[in-house]
Amino acid sequence: MPEGTTLPPQMPSHFGEDAATVEPPFNVDAERAVLGACMHNSAAIDTVRHIVGDDAFYRPAHETVWHALLTLRREDRPTDPIVLAELLEQQGDLKRVGGASYLHQLAGALYDAASAEHHAEIIRDKASRRRLLASAVRTVQRAQEPASDPEAIRSEVEAEMRAERERALASGQGRLNRFARDGWSFVKETGADAEPLWGTPDKTVWSPGESLMIVGAPGVGKTTLAHQVIFARLGLQETVLEMPVAPSRRVLYLAMDRPKQIAKAMHRRVFDTDEKILREGLVVWEGPLPATLDKEPDLLADLAAAHQADTIVIDSLKDAVSTMVDDSLAVAFHNARMRALRNGVEIMELHHQRKATADAPRGQRPALDQVYGSTWFTAGAGSVLFVTGRAGDPAVTLHHLKTPTGEVGPLDVTHDHRRGTTTVDPSKDPAVLLRNAPNGLSTRELATVLIGGGDPERADVEKARRHLERLVNSGLATKADGIAGGAGGGQQARYYATARHLTAVG
Repeated sequence: MPEGTTLPPQMPSHFGEDAATVEPPFNVDAERAVLGACMHNSAAIDTVRHIVGDDAFYRPAHETVWHALLTLRREDRPTDPIVLAELLEQQGDLKRVGGASYLHQLAGALYDAASAEHHAEIIRDKASRRRLLASAVRTVQRAQEPASDPEAIRSEVEAEMRAERERALASGQGRLNRFARDGWSFVKETGADAEPLWGTPDKTVWSPGESLMIVGAPGVGKTTLAHQVIFARLGLQETVLEMPVAPSRRVLYLAMDRPKQIAKAMHRRVFDTDEKILREGLVVWEGPLPATLDKEPDLLADLAAAHQADTIVIDSLKDAVSTMVDDSLAVAFHNARMRALRNGVEIMELHHQRKATADAPRGQRPALDQVYGSTWFTAGAGSVLFVTGRAGDPAVTLHHLKTPTGEVGPLDVTHDHRRGTTTVDPSKDPAVLLRNAPNGLSTRELATVLIGGGDPERADVEKARRHLERLVNSGLATKADGIAGGAGGGQQARYYATARHLTAVG
């Protein structure tokens, strides 16, 4: 039957009565060709099943035959008309689809698997157009109702369009190569060597294409720190914690957790001269999102596109998902995170620690398992900063638990709550410590100072060694190799500040 021809009354469609006055798009010949090819070659089912998906066939009989073919393929049974007719007979569907004679008629359409792929694309496109047409008819009918709510109608249309987009991305061969590229371009052309958003290549706090998570108890200054990074992204300052911050075009701030307090915190460091920059470069969403990100994985990317933002700040993570402890929802959130990142949107997330962590001894290094919720939240983050301290305490410590490159800190920092600024305590800066050590430092000596005394562990000594080696590589330190010795003898390598370093910081 040619495309667009009205089916007989005994051949109803999936389209429904709402659009009875509109001729729905279909191509019965393409449907017959696909089913026939799958009967002749069961491998053709693997080629076309992701293209057509569910409910794509216009004729219900063809849809029934298609699902029977899928069953035979899953059970690794032949898909010829005889075996197929036997299955449909067992299901009680054989007469309804036209009998064994109609199956043999379908099998008479001799097309190979390659042609079936193109025919399946025709079926998919016609089904997509039918769904869009049905959605349009429903929208018109709803809009004509006297008591209809325009906002509710818009929400329904957006949900249907989002579902249609998901269906389109999940079908066809494009789903297998849409985001694939050759190895050379992946390594050289995806921006893996791009400058950090915050930090330096050797010590990166926030890397492009990877999310930054700032974790801590309430009142330790997570928001204060985040706001400084945002203002630096907008060009209102150059550095945060003495590290450079890359500029942004526009920041979308999702103020879901206590927006009034967020506004008060920002007000501390906003001046009249900043009005133009903040009006053009900062967009603030107040309160809950239309849906949680685990339920609508495209919402984060859609918000960024709607507001033309290249940076999103989520404040806070607990308000963006249905629950924090469900692994499956954490993975769903990560999918939302990755879709936004894949679209070139940078993400910062503010999050909370587990309550028991607040009772940990002061100065103790936290671990990733002390971050509240499923471990998949931190597993998908590119960088994790953990702020430890007491609520309202101006002096806190930053621990870099997950690093894109070299570890930053631990840093003892001081918040100026009146001005909304944060400064680094130089007493824990390896460069300053080395400058102030006329006899130089060994890796163990530096590690002891950085952890606040006591006996450093092997990992602490290794981190101290990396700090000192970076100073050597940058020309700010020299290394005197140690002397080997047995049974506790020998001498450790020592590092000394160079004359250049003493001049630069003296």
